[in-house]
Amino acid sequence: MAFDVESAVNRAQAYFERLKPQFGNEIEDLRLEEVERSEDDLSWLITLGYSCPTKVSANPLLSDSPRIEYERIYKVFAVNASSGDVESVKIRKL
Repeated sequence: MAFDVESAVNRAQAYFERLKPQFGNEIEDLRLEEVERSEDDLSWLITLGYSCPTKVSANPLLSDSPRIEYERIYKVFAVNASSGDVESVKIRKL
């Protein structure tokens, strides 16, 4: 059975949710960023992006409210197009 793009995205998101505790940071704003087939056409490459706080500093305009800075992080999940298994997770560099 071949997995279509929607099924592959669902598999990547479910795998991400299982790994979430391993990332060790607060994760916000999870989004689907990119979808493509691998060059050999055997896998779907699903890029998921999320934000996590990296720095908390004093807000110069509101002394009672801290300013939180966020970093966007991207992970590429290779989902086998035939079996639906997640075969790898890599950090996507921009």
